[in-house]
Amino acid sequence: MRLSRAWLLLAVAVLLLARPLWAESREVREPVFAGSWYPGTGQALEAMLDDFLGRAGTRPVPGRLVALAAPHAGLPYSGPIAAWAYKALKGQGFETVVLIGPSHRAAFNGVSIYDHGAYKTPLGLTAIDIELAAALKAQDPDLRYVPKAHAREHCLEIQLPFLQRRLDRFKIVPLVMGSQDYPTCQRLAKALAACGRGRSMLLVASTDLSHHHSSALARALDDVVMADVRAFDPEALHRDLSLGRCEACGGGPLVATMIAARLLGADRGAVLAYADTSAVTMDKSSVVGYMSAAFWDSGQAEAGQNATPTSGLKPEDRSALLAMARASVKAAIEGRDYLPPDPPAALSAPSGAFVTLKKNGVLRGCIGRLSADAPLYLAVVRMARAAAFEDPRFPPLDPAEFEDLSFEISVISPFKRIKDIAEVRVGEHGLLMRRGFRSGLLLPQVPGEWGWDRDEFLEHTCLKAGLPGDCWRDPSTEIYVFTAEVF
Repeated sequence: MRLSRAWLLLAVAVLLLARPLWAESREVREPVFAGSWYPGTGQALEAMLDDFLGRAGTRPVPGRLVALAAPHAGLPYSGPIAAWAYKALKGQGFETVVLIGPSHRAAFNGVSIYDHGAYKTPLGLTAIDIELAAALKAQDPDLRYVPKAHAREHCLEIQLPFLQRRLDRFKIVPLVMGSQDYPTCQRLAKALAACGRGRSMLLVASTDLSHHHSSALARALDDVVMADVRAFDPEALHRDLSLGRCEACGGGPLVATMIAARLLGADRGAVLAYADTSAVTMDKSSVVGYMSAAFWDSGQAEAGQNATPTSGLKPEDRSALLAMARASVKAAIEGRDYLPPDPPAALSAPSGAFVTLKKNGVLRGCIGRLSADAPLYLAVVRMARAAAFEDPRFPPLDPAEFEDLSFEISVISPFKRIKDIAEVRVGEHGLLMRRGFRSGLLLPQVPGEWGWDRDEFLEHTCLKAGLPGDCWRDPSTEIYVFTAEVF
């Protein structure tokens, strides 16, 4: 009898000791794609991530970072672009990261929330923020845990190693969207905003862009997404996706993230980098597009300036300049001159400016004035007309194209000559390269659109000037930097 009781007590003790291990095995979401979509060992994964981060450029986020967008294909393909987004985390700290992605393998309605345990990668375990998950579920009853949504889904797993490499001591809330309609995006965004206020929380939208088109067509489609991101216009993005003007497998997560970020105070959006798979495969016949982006609170609204840009241009000034640019081109089509009546005093200060025209998201013309020897409004009026009819890369604008045009204005700062290329800040500076009678200029937003690092930015500016790609190494080449306010 004593022996039986002893064995019984021993068995109970073993079960009690084993229970935490058994519970953990049920709670941890094991990595599914380690060893295939990304390296399966911590050492190899760290080396890959550090290589991507080392080669990625840096675009300053001048304010409180609220959200990021990053691609989610296999890291050898998407990693170089995703690194631009995660490099923006330098010096940042967040207690919780909410990951939002689309369901690729499981069909279900609504949004699934992984509300227990942890996610695992070769870099270790990252715990779920159970408190925030519960608050989100209480805020929106449609949020629920759907096991099949997370079982073999790659779009969130592929983001986690970058976060583990860039942040210390954080938790996550993984969300997978089975429905990407606008009402679902709105409900999710409102829940995130309601629960996120006062928290140290970062949103990450996981999305690739167009799939399986030629590189040229992919760029045309992806330019539409990027234009909506730069304009910080989630409604326009959803409309463009619904009408087939662009593609994004994580379009719903991106729209929901942008709405939530706006509700949480963000007032700026920027594309940090762009590329397609041909950058790796060299095959331009069928590609997938990748973008990284950031959304932040510039602090301008809290300052009572209603998001006034640092140059002093108010939103109404920007709108007036864009209207003038469009009116100038329309007048030229109709065979008449155009000068705006009574331009605001704020637009009369001398300034250089570029006007970029795009047709359905594809570049249609870009001409600028470097010197600040004319009023800003007059530079914009003249450059808009020149971009439409005088850009030597394109035929003169046909009247039938006018309604499909979008206008972008870049108001540029004075130029500063530099001697050390270490002074070039990719994403903040534009470049002017000059040698003899040849010169070439690229605006600050260009390297981010193409995913260039500093050396590639310098090389392409040299080529733009009709000079060898390494002309920046020649002491006789003059290198200038400038900034631009782009809208």
